[in-house]
Amino acid sequence: MSDASDSSHESFAQSLQIAAEVLNEAAHEAAQEQAVATGADSGSGRWPVVPASFFGMVLGLVGIGDCWRAAHLAWGLPTLVSTIIMFIAFAVWAVLVVLYVGKWFWARSDALAEFYHPVQACFVALVPAATMFAGVAIAPQAHSLGVALFAIGAVIQVLYGVYFTGGAWRGNRDLGSATPALYLPTVTTNFISAFVGGYFGFQLLGAVFLGVGLLSWLSLESVVSHRLLFHHTLPLALRPTLGIMLAPPVVGLAGYLFVTGGVDGPVPDLIGWGLLGYGLFQLLLIVRLMPFVAELPFNASYWAFSFGLTALIFDSVIFVVRGATGWITWLSGALFVVGNVVLAVLVIGTLIRLASGKLLPARLSTPNTGP
Repeated sequence: MSDASDSSHESFAQSLQIAAEVLNEAAHEAAQEQAVATGADSGSGRWPVVPASFFGMVLGLVGIGDCWRAAHLAWGLPTLVSTIIMFIAFAVWAVLVVLYVGKWFWARSDALAEFYHPVQACFVALVPAATMFAGVAIAPQAHSLGVALFAIGAVIQVLYGVYFTGGAWRGNRDLGSATPALYLPTVTTNFISAFVGGYFGFQLLGAVFLGVGLLSWLSLESVVSHRLLFHHTLPLALRPTLGIMLAPPVVGLAGYLFVTGGVDGPVPDLIGWGLLGYGLFQLLLIVRLMPFVAELPFNASYWAFSFGLTALIFDSVIFVVRGATGWITWLSGALFVVGNVVLAVLVIGTLIRLASGKLLPARLSTPNTGP
């Protein structure tokens, strides 16, 4: 009887301990989500802890700059606008590189926390992606530098994509971490490599990257869709990642267009139109979900919408440049206007948060182990 009583007390104590651990973990996650949602400033000492996701600003800025370059070819708009935008984008990239590299020296615990985080680690892929886009931005003024930045970014994105995917394939991951950001390390980066490779005249190399991005996209699309459909709703702080859903079809289309002739290529074929159609469908889905996303007050994470949107606009204008006619001519113009308005809102909102000292998100907790 005494043994049974002792066993009962021991089981009860173990249950209390497990419950306490679960409650403590839940409280920690809730506090972290609240801190991220409020956009509290963070830092380690005097060094600003800039997250890798901020490199998404470079993608959006270069994206709208590319739209203006294409608009010059399609409608004769002035090149001065694109030159100014690209200069700003390159400057933003340079500042972010300095801050991000410095984080690994003077805020190393924050860098490691991000590098090993199941969701935020996806955004590290934006560093080489933005580097390749910086090459596109500076190419008219310094072509050799642009090619060098493409080469550096392409090599780094492949290495990181292999590292990240290899770690993910070990398993032991929560389905909740399968956000749209999962596309970044292998899909978006390789599509960008295809586009930039084609832009600099390396069409065959670009086709190789296009294949990697395409098959990676097909393998991940069902995973991300399954998570969105059947798992818990996205936490408030992660809802802007839905903007990334627009990127694969339209960035992949940009890569396809530039490994098949770029601005001098033939009228887009059925594959191009099909990818454009899926991109337009994704845009409608995002519009449908904006009230859901907008429950989160504006912060820098809203830049997740910029890259896919500008890529869609760019594709539609390139269609016109390559001789497409009909409804695409007026749709490309309408998208161009909307895109410029959206980018202006993002820039103004970001500058307001920067001026008020609320741009940087809350710090992540330091992980115990890597992927």
